[in-house]
Amino acid sequence: MSTPTVLDLASPRLPSIAEAARPQREHRSRASSESLAKRGVDILGSALGLLLLLPILLVVAALVAITSPGGALYRQTRVGLDGQPFSMIKFRTMRSDSDDVLVRLKAVAGASGTASGPLFKLVDDPRVTPLGRILRRFSIDELPQLVNVLRGDMSLVGPRPALPAEVDAYCPRALRRLEVVPGMTGAWQVGGRSTLSWEEGLDLDLHYVDRWSLRYDAAILLQTVRAVVAPVGAY
Repeated sequence: MSTPTVLDLASPRLPSIAEAARPQREHRSRASSESLAKRGVDILGSALGLLLLLPILLVVAALVAITSPGGALYRQTRVGLDGQPFSMIKFRTMRSDSDDVLVRLKAVAGASGTASGPLFKLVDDPRVTPLGRILRRFSIDELPQLVNVLRGDMSLVGPRPALPAEVDAYCPRALRRLEVVPGMTGAWQVGGRSTLSWEEGLDLDLHYVDRWSLRYDAAILLQTVRAVVAPVGAY
């Protein structure tokens, strides 16, 4: 029997933009037992992951530190549940002065960058180090976020946490992404990552916000493994 995909578990079709804009609050009425079970899975999964991956994490941290100037870890303020900020941890994949040159890059990006909705990404970002490109391609740079999951800032599955500047540019519909705990992986990530437009990715995230379940989470985690092994839209 084949593994169900995220789209299989979501619905016969994803909601249109108009449908997704309608107020839906299924997730707010769910029994607290399911929310507690989700948190239990997060604690167990993140703790086990950190324990099993510790040797790999140490090796990657050493490689990041010795291949480019700067620390191995990068902390960045992100927006979590109900708009609360928290410090998200990643392996550093960019030059240590990357934040200082971001404004200039936005000004000269032109057709080489993507600016869909409030998001901005460069297909070939010159700030990314050679090692960083490898870490990003296989999502290894995200592994330290298991600490964020263990702390409760994030979940294993949920919409990716946004930057404060991105949230400032959200329309009312997009603010609904903040109604669940952000995740290390989510429907947007396994559905195409950077190959999707802002509206397409938002549709996937809001569909998850309205209909999340432990079964839905399990399907996303399984699809994440496939997406990491054969990455599409990762840069």
